[in-house]
Amino acid sequence: MKTSRTVLLTLFALPFVALAEAPTTQKPAAKPAAAPAKAGEVQADCPHPPPPADAKPASGWTLTRGEPLKGAPAVTLAELLAKPQTHDGKTVRVEGQVRKACQKKGCWMELAEGQKGAGVRVTFKDYGFFVPLDSAGSSARVEGLVKVSELSEDMAKHYEAEGAIVPRGSDGKPREVQLVATGVELRR
Repeated sequence: MKTSRTVLLTLFALPFVALAEAPTTQKPAAKPAAAPAKAGEVQADCPHPPPPADAKPASGWTLTRGEPLKGAPAVTLAELLAKPQTHDGKTVRVEGQVRKACQKKGCWMELAEGQKGAGVRVTFKDYGFFVPLDSAGSSARVEGLVKVSELSEDMAKHYEAEGAIVPRGSDGKPREVQLVATGVELRR
């Protein structure tokens, strides 16, 4: 009888001992991937995933995001802004100064020749990578697909709320040259 009591006690206590020895930290469950926004759809509260943490020196650094640049035909920023329809739907490489970047998560940046006037909005293919929030002032080399787009008023207001300059045509409608980047190199 003493043996069967010992066996029962062991069988009953064994799960508790195993639980007591199990590690208490668990990995958080992975969040399901958000569905990509449809063209012209404004994302509520701009729900950006967190940007990657980067350790970089204050100056003299190069940061790459996305795919390595593959040698697409080079187009100057001035040429792209002067004749965007010529490049619409084509993959190009553009170099320029980052005028602004999304201040929430770095999900877009503007390449421009000055603080005023039109620029090229650079977004990132499949929302797959971002740039640092302090990218303004950096030199950028970007490869991607050129799009000439008329924005909805809601999307224009969304970009303006994040600090973007949204050009408007003579009819008052927001239009811009966009580049959906597959790869980005930033330098300081």
